Formats: sequence, structure tokens, C-alpha cells
Amino acid sequence: MTTTLVKPEAPVAPENSRRSAPVLALALFEARQLALQIPMLVFSLFYLVFVGYELFGRDEGMDAYPVLHDADRATQGGPVLLCIALLVCVNRAVLLNRRRGLDEQFSVLVMSVPRRTLAHALSVVPFAAGVALVVGVQFGWAALRPGAVGHGSLAELAVAPLTVLLSGAVGVLLARVLPYPAVPLLFVVLLAVVVSLVGGITGGVHGVQWLWPTVMENGGTPVPGELLGRPAGWHALYLTGLTVLAAGAAVLVAGGRTRALKAVTVLALAAAVAGAAGQAPGDSAALRAARKAEADSPQKFQVCVERDGSRYCAYPDWKGWTVDWAGVVRRVRSEAGGEAATTRLTVRQRIEAVTDLTTDATLPSSSTRGTVTVGTQWGGNRVPEFAVGVARVLVAGSEQASFEMCDARAVTTMWLALATDPTPADTFRHLRIGDSLTGPAAVLTPDGGSMSVSAQETQVVRELLREPHDTIAARVKAHWAELTSPDTTATEAARLLGVTAPKGADDCGEG
Repeated sequence: MTTTLVKPEAPVAPENSRRSAPVLALALFEARQLALQIPMLVFSLFYLVFVGYELFGRDEGMDAYPVLHDADRATQGGPVLLCIALLVCVNRAVLLNRRRGLDEQFSVLVMSVPRRTLAHALSVVPFAAGVALVVGVQFGWAALRPGAVGHGSLAELAVAPLTVLLSGAVGVLLARVLPYPAVPLLFVVLLAVVVSLVGGITGGVHGVQWLWPTVMENGGTPVPGELLGRPAGWHALYLTGLTVLAAGAAVLVAGGRTRALKAVTVLALAAAVAGAAGQAPGDSAALRAARKAEADSPQKFQVCVERDGSRYCAYPDWKGWTVDWAGVVRRVRSEAGGEAATTRLTVRQRIEAVTDLTTDATLPSSSTRGTVTVGTQWGGNRVPEFAVGVARVLVAGSEQASFEMCDARAVTTMWLALATDPTPADTFRHLRIGDSLTGPAAVLTPDGGSMSVSAQETQVVRELLREPHDTIAARVKAHWAELTSPDTTATEAARLLGVTAPKGADDCGEG
């Protein structure tokens, strides 16, 4: 009897293994496994709670009047912790077989290591899609608000999901280059240290700053969209190239050698370099000139509408707010007497010369008679501040003429601004720097000017707010000439209006 030993042939991959279906199936399986990991559950919930608070917890004040070309980039910071968790968890998933000593067993499978690596990189796509959905809800919620102005950018909205994809791709790459469990956390810590040191050394150089995935530049006073100067499109290209480059490099390290893979990786490198180069230059001379022109000569760039005998001029994106401005002017002017009750006002929107997008700028005051300044924010305290701005122009004639008021005019101004306010005492407190209703203080106004209210004037205003509205309104109109004269003191104003007169001389300038 003769025994013949036959050498087993290498497993032949079935035809469908050459297609994408097995890779996609493994990617979906790994995505489900990722979703069940505790860090992913915790930080996903944290992200959703954070977004929910942003949507429902801050639904009033200036949040009710969002500027969409600021709202789009406000979506970028939310998923940062989720990205860190994803980087760590994806890295852990790639190293699972190594930790369990199963690399040799998995090497006999039909699906090769490069294809499994690609599947791990693709497993983060559902999470990026989920973040994209959340970003869409965030921006859509803001865009559908009645007070929303401006226009968002798709490139800005793409940053959050692209950052998720990038974090996953980096996690896979680290697992293939340095297959040790502690590497992801060390990488995150090292990256944070490098960013901090480089930021301190370079002093926020534009090109270096934009190498980081998210550059929000928030907190500043909104400006017209054409003055932003953010290279959002280049940055989206940079992140896309970087993501594909990291994934491609991971597959190459894992042993992938196809021409298509090499071509895609080289193309991704070119895209990342092009994006980095495109976003590197700072503000152009043309942009700086445009910013200066719109700050110095706003009338050349604005649209004006007539409402109730007054003129309202705004940058095109803010035209819809003129209705709200007109409502405030109407109610303040209804309390005035003499010619002020029918005075034609010009409400003009202003911006300060833009140097960066993180500065809360101070608006310039106007010396033009009958002109009221308004900014690019509305809602919350901005409404009573504008009411004060309207009232002082009705009383003093112009914004700059109101700076030195230390007499009955300050009392009259505050009465006009607060008389028809739903909560006059609380509003008076919030208008005063220091949130106090006693002593002297500076009162907030829309422009950079300072309106001081002395302790005596504060006392008279408090007394007026305690009296019946109609009674005081009739007395204000009857004594309008005296109440708007610089020769009338706050004490004399109190007697004219029938309230307790304060003791002592006005202590203007002490607030």
C-alpha cells in the first residue's frame, strides 16, 4: 500500500472577497463594537447633553437672535472629547487580536491585514455621520429661529465630522505604527503639549494656528460675513487630505501595496499640503481695506428702510432686525414730550474696525444729531441698552452730546428707556455696571460712550418707577422743556415729577 502526501494548497480567496462587501461588513461590525465601549457611550452622551443644553438651555436673550456665519463654527468644539475617546477606542479595537495573542490565527483568514485595517478606518464613518446629523440639527435650529441673520458655510459645518474621521484614522495609524496600548493617550498628551508650546512660541501665527483641526475664533462681536476672512474651504480640504492620508498610510504599513492605494495616498498628501498652503496666509491687504471701509463708511454698504417716520440702516444680512429696532424706537418715543415725540431719527448699524474675530469690539459714538448707533447683536441686555441709546438722543440731541449729562436729562433719559419695559427695576439694575440700584454707576449703551448716573439721579429714577406709569408720563410731557434742560438739577426734576427729592448735590463722575 502506497501513501501519497499531498501538500495543501494555499486557500484561494473567493471572488466576492475581492470586492468591498466583506470590508464593509467588517466595518459595520467594528462600528457596533465601538458603540458599545464604555468611553464611547459616556462621551457620546456627554456630547448630546452638551448640544441639548445649547439648543434648549439657552433659548433666550442674544441666543434668540443668532448670526449664522458665527453659529456654523460654533458647532466645531462640541465633539472634541468624543474624538479623543474615538481615537483611543479605535486603536484598542485594532490591537485586540494582538493583545489576545491571536495574530497568527487571524493571518490564515481570507481577509488580509490591509483590508482589515481599512475596515477599522471605515468603522468610524457612522460616528462621523452621527456628528454630521447633530451639527445639522444645531445649525438648522439656529437658522429656523425668527431672529436669525446671516448665512452659514458648508465648509465650516464639515469641520466637526471631518475631525471625527481624522481622529479615527489617526487611531488606526498609531495601532499599525506603534502597536502598544499606552500610545494613544501618550499621543494626545504630547499633542496638547506641542500645541501649547508652539502656540506660545509663534504667538498665534495664522498658518500655524490653522494646522489644528478646529479653529473656532469665537467670542467676538459679529461682523458681516464677507469680512470674516476665514479660509474655511482650504481648511476642509486640509482635514480631508489629512484623514485619507492617515488611513492610507495605515493600510500601507499593514502591507497594502496596490496601485490604487498608493495613488489615493499620494493624492491625499497633495490635498493636505495644498490645504495647508491655502490656509497659511493671514488676512490679505484687500480684506483689511474692506474691513476698514465698512467700519469707517457704513452708509456705503448698508440698506435703509423707512419705518414710522424714522430711517433704519443696516448691513444687508441684518435688514430683518430693523423691525425690532423700530419697535423699541416707537415705545421710547411714545413717552417723550415736545418735539422729541415726533423727531425723525436715523438708526445706523456700526461695527468697529475688525482686527480679529475674538474681540468684543466697542462701537464708535456718533456726533450727528438724531443718529442712534446699534450693533450686530440683539436680544437680552442689548434691547434695553438700545432703548437708552434712543432715549438719550431724544433728550440730548446726539450721542456725544449726552456724555456730560449730570442733571435732569439723565433722569429723563432713564425714564424714557424704562417706562414701558416689562420689568423696569430689574432692567435698570442690569443696565448699570455693578448690578446695583444704589449709588452712582455707569449705564451701558450701544456705543463706546459712557453715560454716568449719579446716586441722586438713581434715587429719583427708582422713585419714578414706583409711581403709576400714566401719572409720571403725563408730568414728563407737561414739563418736557425743563426736564431736558441742562440747567435743571435732578432734585428739581424730582419736584417737577412729584416724587421725593434726593439730598445733596449730584455726584456725577463717581460711578
